[in-house]
Amino acid sequence: MDRIYNGMPATQLGKDGWRKPWSGGNGGSCVEAMLLGDGRVAIRQSTDPDGPALICSRHEIERFIEGVKSGEADFLLV
Repeated sequence: MDRIYNGMPATQLGKDGWRKPWSGGNGGSCVEAMLLGDGRVAIRQSTDPDGPALICSRHEIERFIEGVKSGEADFLLV
């Protein structure tokens, strides 16, 4: 792959390696994530697997998960 970038078609990252760590009784609509070879993480919407991928650095993902665990994202559930 030449270049991995934000907004690239998720299909260009391949079909293997996508996981649904946040799935659950929501009718199949969830976020999928893929760990990339350089430590970054690709995220896509499961209902649009051909759509764009959001590419996050390892630090961004770590900070996001830490924030969710500590309740910093609870405002999204209101």
